[in-house]
Amino acid sequence: MSKEGSLEAPTREPIAWRDPDFYDAEKLEAETRRVFDICHGCRRCFNLCDSFPRLFDLIDASPTEELDGVESKDFSAVVEACTLCDMCFMTKCPYVPPHAFNLDFPHLMLRYRAVEAKSGKKDFTQGQLAEMDRNGRLATIASPIVNWASSKGNGLTRPLMEKVAHIDRDAVLPKFHTRTFMAQDRSDPISPNANAPAYGKRKAAIFATCFVNYNKPSTGMAARDVLNHIGVETRAAYPGCCGMPFLEQADIARVAEQAKKVSADLVKLIDEGYDIITPTASCGLMLKFEWALILPENEDVKRLAENVYDIDEYVVDVAKNEGLPPLSSLPEGVTVHIPCHARAQNMGPKAAEMLRLIPETPVDVIERCSGHGGTFGVVKPTHDVAVKVGRPVYRQVVQQARGHVASDCPLAGLHIVENSRALAARDGKTVAAKAEHPIEILARAFGLTEHLP
Repeated sequence: MSKEGSLEAPTREPIAWRDPDFYDAEKLEAETRRVFDICHGCRRCFNLCDSFPRLFDLIDASPTEELDGVESKDFSAVVEACTLCDMCFMTKCPYVPPHAFNLDFPHLMLRYRAVEAKSGKKDFTQGQLAEMDRNGRLATIASPIVNWASSKGNGLTRPLMEKVAHIDRDAVLPKFHTRTFMAQDRSDPISPNANAPAYGKRKAAIFATCFVNYNKPSTGMAARDVLNHIGVETRAAYPGCCGMPFLEQADIARVAEQAKKVSADLVKLIDEGYDIITPTASCGLMLKFEWALILPENEDVKRLAENVYDIDEYVVDVAKNEGLPPLSSLPEGVTVHIPCHARAQNMGPKAAEMLRLIPETPVDVIERCSGHGGTFGVVKPTHDVAVKVGRPVYRQVVQQARGHVASDCPLAGLHIVENSRALAARDGKTVAAKAEHPIEILARAFGLTEHLP
């Protein structure tokens, strides 16, 4: 007998992307209507993202005020608004597996996009933005020109980018560095602190991630400096992007390619005794969970998933089991945003837990979507929606008025600070000038500022 809702921990089934039925339009239609009808009857997720308000508005405006009055062609607006954040699945939905209703809304949206892509409905701009390694390699060669052209407020290039590439002129875009994190790590060798309690007990390989490698090497250097300072031997590794941008475009085959390639390399490091550390929330989610749902039979993927740690999670574990060297206070305080893909890892708010290790330092926590969602916060059709979804976060940042703003999602951090500053300016207030990664904040508290911007 089925029950109304469930209090059991959610479980996920492998994604059947190699099954021809996965791409069957009629079967997708039936499953979409089944799920949407259950969502309509519940409406618990009305305030999570824009997918659900769009769905409920379609139903309420239909002739029958039920799902049967909504035309299937209108479902694409609901799918467009999903950022694959997983918050409905992880935190809100009472009908996820093991409940008999077996709802997995994000993976249904992924399937919908995969079917559309197979039928030729692909967004060229978003497809190009997903080529992170290619874009990163090219951009680092000419980073001053690229950064100038992509700067918000560039009246020459940004209107053109909006017209041709559909990148909203008001979206803040990440900068590229001439020297990658991998290059900086190689040129500046470091040894673990022999006086730290964890010395000689741990080795960690920092998976650079495309963003840290090409856009924010300071985060990787801060992670490296902190880990060595607390006694952990480190090395940097970057076999390639985790494939999250391809997942957003429902190019599951490309994700599988990256998973096979990257896991094969990282498993070699595990064999050498290294733990694998991810400094970016989305990449951690991919390595821990999504890859295993796409390639459940791959032994390298399985092994990697068992040996991957978020950087905040790892430092907290060292603190609990071996201990840390002394930290200095940051009395100006920190507002730390826990991004959706960190929350989806089901590990608790580790960034906040880590920052609370810093003595006499106020730490305010925001556990709500920033609205950015990969390319969702960048492209013209959805940028304004991304800003709207994140507005409660910006208000909290302004109200708390801490000296530092941090997030484990670098794009969320950029988005939050940019929009918080605009909101604060209306009231004659100020907020932190930049977003930092929590590990950069911890590096400051340890006095490790050499590689911080």
